[in-house]
Amino acid sequence: MGSLRGCRCFEKHGPPGGGRDASDTKEVIMDKTLVLKAEVRDTTGTKQAAKVRKVGRIPGVVYGHKQESKAISLDAHNFIEALHRGYRLIDVQIGKKKETALIKDIQYDYLGRDIIHVDLMRVDVAETIKLRVPIELKGTAAGTQEGGIIEEHVDSLEVECLVSAIPETIVISVKDVNIGDSIHASDVELPEGLKLACAPDTLIVTCRLVAAAKTAEEAEGEAPAAPEVIGETEQAEENA
Repeated sequence: MGSLRGCRCFEKHGPPGGGRDASDTKEVIMDKTLVLKAEVRDTTGTKQAAKVRKVGRIPGVVYGHKQESKAISLDAHNFIEALHRGYRLIDVQIGKKKETALIKDIQYDYLGRDIIHVDLMRVDVAETIKLRVPIELKGTAAGTQEGGIIEEHVDSLEVECLVSAIPETIVISVKDVNIGDSIHASDVELPEGLKLACAPDTLIVTCRLVAAAKTAEEAEGEAPAAPEVIGETEQAEENA
């Protein structure tokens, strides 16, 4: 997953394909999943994908569960709305058939704004999977009151959980972090039903002291003296 950069794009530029009939892009809100209608893409490739995006749709692929991969397209407006609402699971409806899928990967353009492709992995809501869940830092670190700054080294954690129990984020409190302190994956209190799937010593957060700015006088005092040019010294002695 990554970030919701695509959502910011939607807020700036409005929903792609604004002229589409609302009945063609209807979405159904459910407790855990969102039903999105998909269209099968008979042809693939860079040029074809560009044509799909031009009409307000996002090219993608559905794969997994020992079934054949299927090239599809989704309405860009509805998909970005799903990201806005924090959905990780969606029910992809192709004709009369629905398949539950996990949003496994989102690819953006070179500017990191527009979504150009999505990977959807078929899942069973009763199965256990491994995935990366975004980290959300909460609170003001105690060390920041003493001139320190918080540095975040990773923005997500790999965990194992039931498909039906995937959280939107993993919240980590930093309020008790002082200068010199750090938080590792093993220190995180995971929500019920989640199991850590990455290395326990994965560094997440550190707090370090910001170097004090030096005055002009201090900087001048530390500056190395200009090297003495022997020829110039000898000439000055001869002229004395």
